[in-house]
Amino acid sequence: MPLWRFWVLGAFVLVKFILQYTLTDPVYELQRDEFLHLDLGKHLAWGYLSVPPFTSWVAWLINALGNSVFWVKFFPALFGALTLALVWSAIEALGGDMFALVLGAMGITLSVLLRLNLLFQPNSADVLYWTAFYYVAIRYLADEKAKWLMVGAVVLAFGFLNKYNVVFQLMGIVPAFLVTAKRHLFLRKEVIGAGALGLALVSGNLWWQYANGFPVVHHLSELSERQLVHVKPADFLKSQLFFFAGSLPVIVAGLAGFFAYRPFRLYQPFFWAFFFTIAIFIFFRAKDYYAIGLYPIYIAFGSVAWSAFSRSSFWRILRPIGLLLPILVFAKMYQVVFPNKSPAYIAANPDKYRAFGLLRWEDGKDHTIPQDFADMLGWKELARKVDDAFADLNAPGETLVLCDNYGQAGAINFYSRRGIQAVSFNADYLNWFVTDRPYRHLIRVKNKGSQAEELATTAPFFNEARIADSIANPFAREHGTIIFSFRDARIDISKRIEEEIRDRKSEISPRYL
Repeated sequence: MPLWRFWVLGAFVLVKFILQYTLTDPVYELQRDEFLHLDLGKHLAWGYLSVPPFTSWVAWLINALGNSVFWVKFFPALFGALTLALVWSAIEALGGDMFALVLGAMGITLSVLLRLNLLFQPNSADVLYWTAFYYVAIRYLADEKAKWLMVGAVVLAFGFLNKYNVVFQLMGIVPAFLVTAKRHLFLRKEVIGAGALGLALVSGNLWWQYANGFPVVHHLSELSERQLVHVKPADFLKSQLFFFAGSLPVIVAGLAGFFAYRPFRLYQPFFWAFFFTIAIFIFFRAKDYYAIGLYPIYIAFGSVAWSAFSRSSFWRILRPIGLLLPILVFAKMYQVVFPNKSPAYIAANPDKYRAFGLLRWEDGKDHTIPQDFADMLGWKELARKVDDAFADLNAPGETLVLCDNYGQAGAINFYSRRGIQAVSFNADYLNWFVTDRPYRHLIRVKNKGSQAEELATTAPFFNEARIADSIANPFAREHGTIIFSFRDARIDISKRIEEEIRDRKSEISPRYL
């Protein structure tokens, strides 16, 4: 890469990082899922109930670097910047000129990835691995060298270890090759070697799933029953139009280029891969954002095609239009998509958020603010109030903090000033109980509901029971969450906890016990 091109790419990367650190209003805290992912780094394993192991490796590194919010935000921003660099490299590999490079870089920088890369979740790395695998496929189609099969196997394996979503990518690209003249590439003996390498790399996670009765099946079943049931194909397709709206004409140009632009005929499997993958997502009623990783490489194709189509004097007007569209769409996105406005502002101006469907939560209903934003509120308040209840009991080694969900437990663990390690029977916290302690006291963090029910159920096992506090932030998804304090147990708490753990694990799989 010429040095001046390197500096242009560097400028885009710098802008990318600046935006990722400035698009969130300080009123917001970390998001619910981030707390769980950070705690994974304290319990390294080859598998988890919630995600494959890659996220835990990144979380371990964040913990090693000090576990600050800066580093929590750094890694998703880094994965987004690497996605940008891969698209840049793909454009160069496809013969794109400087205009194509800038067009592609703007399409990636000013896109839904800005929202995705705000949070420490597997999604940012997922998009990176999708883009990397497609990039490898471009290089393989260009020279058919076996080394790209091996590189592709490594990329796909790490993508699998990050999020099982890459299975959809494979399901889309394999038939795409089979319906084109490139089907002969699957008959090469190197394909078997690449497949063996990929299986070897993911074998640790596959064995963990097998040894524990494939808890991923239980997780997917719960996901289907509680969330995917609300996914409608029409809503899924509508969302696809907004993710990279500023580059939508560019993506269309790329798809057209597989037939109208001679150099792209070599890459026609990508045309079919696009539609096969979308169809597979719709068939499985996948969440709309699962497909985001599909688009960056098509922005690369589209940028080269757009540049080629607009070289004539008649079509040269397409060039400024192509550059302006991402800017105009970003200006619109900036007003509603990012957590850069206070909850009070959103509540007072709901119409524009509702117009984009941002007030619709996974329960299929509209709420006051977007779900992700509500999941970024109330956590410091929760940790502070649990700290106060913990201090009041004055028995650090004999007090168990038990929460209803992983967000509560993880937030307490992250924000607590007393080193509390809260647990829950929810998600991977089920495996992180310490049951060899003689617990005498219990702090119970319970989702909003019947206070009387919790007191009637738990209070008889303790000499003293009271409601210590509750979450007051009206915009937090945890609004109304209650903190109970139970003192001087009359039973063996650890024994009861072990019994509950066995019951919960048996629901997941008999082998998970």
